[in-house]
Amino acid sequence: MSILETIQCSNDIKKLNENELVPLCGELREFLVESVSKTGGHLASNLGAVELTVALHRVYNTAKDRLVFDVGHQCYVHKILTGRREQFDTLRQYGGISGFPKPYESEDDAFIAGHASNSVSVALGMAKARTLLKEDYDVVAFIGDGALTGGLSYEGLVSAAASGEPMVILLNDNNMSIDPNVGGTASLLQKLRVKPGYMHFKQGYRELFYKMPSVYAFNHRTKEWIKSKILPENMFSAMGYEYLGPVDGHDVLLMERVLRWARDMKKPVIVHAVTKKGKGCSFAEEHPERYHGVGPFDPKTGEIYGGGESFSEVFGKTLCALADKDERITAVTAAMASGTGLDRFALRFPRRFCDVGIAEGHAAAMVSGMAKQGLLPVFAVYSSFLQRAYDMLIHDVSLQKLHVVFGVDRAGLVGSDGETHHGIYDVNFLRSVPGMTVFCPASFGELRAMLEEALYRVDGPVAIRYPRGGEGEYKAVSIEDEQIVREGSDLTIVCYGYMINDVLKAVRVLEEKGISAEVIKLNKITYAKFPKTFASLEKTGRLLMPEEVCAIGCVGRHLLAQASEAGIHLKAARFLNLGDNIVPHGTRALLLRDFGVDSDAMVRAAEGMCRA
Repeated sequence: MSILETIQCSNDIKKLNENELVPLCGELREFLVESVSKTGGHLASNLGAVELTVALHRVYNTAKDRLVFDVGHQCYVHKILTGRREQFDTLRQYGGISGFPKPYESEDDAFIAGHASNSVSVALGMAKARTLLKEDYDVVAFIGDGALTGGLSYEGLVSAAASGEPMVILLNDNNMSIDPNVGGTASLLQKLRVKPGYMHFKQGYRELFYKMPSVYAFNHRTKEWIKSKILPENMFSAMGYEYLGPVDGHDVLLMERVLRWARDMKKPVIVHAVTKKGKGCSFAEEHPERYHGVGPFDPKTGEIYGGGESFSEVFGKTLCALADKDERITAVTAAMASGTGLDRFALRFPRRFCDVGIAEGHAAAMVSGMAKQGLLPVFAVYSSFLQRAYDMLIHDVSLQKLHVVFGVDRAGLVGSDGETHHGIYDVNFLRSVPGMTVFCPASFGELRAMLEEALYRVDGPVAIRYPRGGEGEYKAVSIEDEQIVREGSDLTIVCYGYMINDVLKAVRVLEEKGISAEVIKLNKITYAKFPKTFASLEKTGRLLMPEEVCAIGCVGRHLLAQASEAGIHLKAARFLNLGDNIVPHGTRALLLRDFGVDSDAMVRAAEGMCRA
């Protein structure tokens, strides 16, 4: 039996002797590569966090103590060590375990974590609750250096230091988020990484004087003098933290000792661990960005299965072609150059490209300044991450009617990343921004045409929302506000974006059943009036509108209200959407099926409306 097989719950790892820890870390890496190669998932980040996670579980009892992950994509080893190893063949699969911490899965998961930079704030809240309720447990925030590029992390750091609450912040410094980190924090951490002498001195110092408190106090001033010579004052110690580091994050025995020191200090402590993303797997070490979030692959060679051109890649290529002809075009991303297809732009036009790190609010404010001074800025961002910039959409962009283009990637269901990443809320909040035009391309050709339209023929802020992955059956190109895709007489099906592919499938089945459906595709969902749609509704008297969004703020309700105001009285209206519930992880097809938005659900709804 392997060492890993002896661990069935979070406390089992504490029963191992120190000689078993290094072999255990090797077994964990082998398990990760083999398992993730089948299901896909976040590989490189977890390979780099093996020793850190083992050390954490040796020191803390995560069923009681609170371990708060930042982003959470580095939680796989934690899940393996807390009784979920045998479920890893279901990782990120519909009905299986999530790729992120989920309290509903296990009491060892302290908090949901899918977006970056909030862990210190959450951990501080838990520490304060512990103190006020006079309870006894420890609190740890496990944050990566990538998350330190987000402003929220500094709000938490300042407040936690000032609070004096006993808590430990474990900084996993691998110089990466998804793409290499940028900005002043990355430079600061780089300087700290090359000063390991202080940590070795501090380790020996503490071990020597631990049982002699009077001598410790006497020598404290000397220690501070030596510290100032070896390691200059850094941001963390200046804030008021006890700073321990930099530590070799792949030395599991050292990490365990340092974490015990940090815990026992009973004050705000930062442990700075230096790791390598993808550690122990050659292809993940060489290309950590490629194996950050990856689909199924060959575990021996790293060859990734599947592929094909995506909407993100088409967006990036089109923007490059336009930028070749117009020097005013700039591109901005929030730590997602490769994910949003802007890596090509970054290479071609480095002076006109900016990666701000995980700081969407800052990015939205910055592009507003660019637009105000005459540039044509394009901010490519995942739908779920744009949520963090809503205030700037109103205050900085909309109020001055600034011409900024937002490439809203991953619009709609995103599959295995689940509820923290689904892009199902942007329709609601984008349509609430005054003056915002929202395009919804359904094909690569429409994305190309709408990007050019957004840059040169639309005033004010513009959003172009497009899905994850490649195009479907629909490959036509239209940029008119509304488009009659197919004529019919029994009911009108209205849709926008990628949903047209599901609608066309349903219409063919309805035709076989003797039901004639007229199909209208909205290319803009912020257009004030829809004359073609209204004319169709007057003809058929029935409206069916499927949408890959939550119920609140869906376009269908708005369309029905406008039709009523226009004096159009319908025989029936049905809205198929994702409702008011949280949508879990799973393939798009399975989620649409179970939430009643797929082509079969459209057929059933249409039959019910036409034959009632």
